[in-house]
This record gives sequence, C-alpha cells and structure tokens, in this order.
Amino acid sequence: MYEKIIKSDLSGDVRIVDLRSDTISKPTQEMREAMYTAIVGDDVYGEDPTVDQLEQKAAELLGKEDALFVCSGTMANLIAIMVHCNKRGSELISGDRGHTFRFEQGGSAQIAGVQTALVKNNEDGTFSLDELRERIRKNPDMHEPQTSLIVVENTHNLCGGKVLPLDWLEKVSFIAAEHNIPVHMDGARLMNAAVYLKVPPRRVVRDVDTVCFCLSKGLGCPVGASETR
Repeated sequence: MYEKIIKSDLSGDVRIVDLRSDTISKPTQEMREAMYTAIVGDDVYGEDPTVDQLEQKAAELLGKEDALFVCSGTMANLIAIMVHCNKRGSELISGDRGHTFRFEQGGSAQIAGVQTALVKNNEDGTFSLDELRERIRKNPDMHEPQTSLIVVENTHNLCGGKVLPLDWLEKVSFIAAEHNIPVHMDGARLMNAAVYLKVPPRRVVRDVDTVCFCLSKGLGCPVGASETR
C-alpha cells in the first residue's frame, strides 16, 4: 500500500501539510533537547529512570497495572498475542479488516504460531456479537485449536478511523469473560478515540485486558509504543 503514497515535490516558499499518515509527525525542538539531556541507564537492569517514568506514566494514564516500552505497535501486539496464547494450538478471534491480521507480516502465525479465526468487520469497526459467539470454541476436542484471545482495534484503521462504541466494547468483554477469554485492544491510535469520545484514555480501555498504543502516531515521537496490562 505504501508504494502508492508519494511525497510531493513542491519546494520553495510553498508550505506543505503532509497528510499521507499520522506517522509523518516529527519531534519538536523541545523534544529533541529533552532526548539529548535525558538521564539514561541500562534498561535490562531496570536502571534507566527515563524509561521507568515513561512506563509508569503509560500505566497510570490507562488505569492499568504495568506498561512496557517497545519499538513498535506491531511488536506490542505480538507480545500481547504471545502472552495470552501461550500454548501451542491457540487461536485468536479478529475482525477481517484488523491490522494484526491484514498487516504485521502475519506475525501471529509466523512467529507466535497462533491461528486466526475471522469475523466480518462492520463499517464502523465493530463486528457481530452473535458471530463472535459462534467463533468461540466452547468445548474443543483434541483435533481443534483453543480459543485463547479476542482482538479489537480502536480506532479502526481500515474502517476509516472509526471509533468503537464503549457499550459495544463492554459487551465484547462480557462475552469474553463468560468463556474466560482475554481481550486485547490494538490501540495504535487510542488517543484519537479518547479525544473523539471526550473521555479519559483509561475509560476507553476499561473493558480490555491488554492494550497497545503508538507513541509515533500523532504524538510526534520518532519511534516506540507501549504495551499495557
């Protein structure tokens, strides 16, 4: 898809508003100075206070217990899938236009070894709750995979950036809880949903078990995402 999206060759005094993607945003001068002067340490040993503060802020912002700073949203989604689908023969349920299914190099299958069962996305990014119930393997025998995760996306990229209704998310969570299945939200553009709904980000993710959001989409950061639980 990206090879068809090219940058304009206009130059001179012409000012360009680049709307190819919200990932085009660049760090401000203040952000560059903050990076230059940041206190750093070895994150493996938990000695990088800047990373620690970022992870703590992400967890508090979303009302979750912990957060992990990672390189990308794709990496964050894959971590969540591998945490929840931690047994061979696992299956996740996703909308047929979901980013984890349509993109991300098929990482859930290629790296995590997880099968995806699809439900049809509606134009607003939701999917039928009845179809969701049908896809859940309630008592699989030894020949079937085990339903281990439900993935939702908010805002929904391939559905035109639509924001998922809060009451729909609550219903998905209720169905999942009935079958002891966790829910993960691909919240790459989560902050857009919070602004649209006029609610704090923690309210948007209240009914999911894990959520990722990108720092590089609309927030000006050069790289990175948060995986939160």
